[in-house]
Amino acid sequence: MKLTDRIEQDVVILEPKGKIMGGPDASLLHDKLYEYIEKNQKRVIIDLAQVDWMNSTGLGILISGYTTLRNSNGELKLANVTDKIQSLLTITKLVSVFETHESVEAAIKSFDR
Repeated sequence: MKLTDRIEQDVVILEPKGKIMGGPDASLLHDKLYEYIEKNQKRVIIDLAQVDWMNSTGLGILISGYTTLRNSNGELKLANVTDKIQSLLTITKLVSVFETHESVEAAIKSFDR
């Protein structure tokens, strides 16, 4: 997995690419997410457009980040959720937990509601 990150309109955008399966790759996403949380960046979008697959470790990272941000009055949203990942969120009933958006732009706009 590769990971790029940027800040746009005071929103952190994390863009993983590949598979989020565990091991060093998964800790890369976890560490980057927590690095921003420690810098008091409380609005985060994870753009899943280029994620091929995610296992329970990947879901665990999303849930952990979501919970940590919520506990510090922040938000984590998902953008560009692929059909495979959407299916995984539906099966695990996490579809009702995560706010998902069709695009990063739509997710950014949703913070201002």
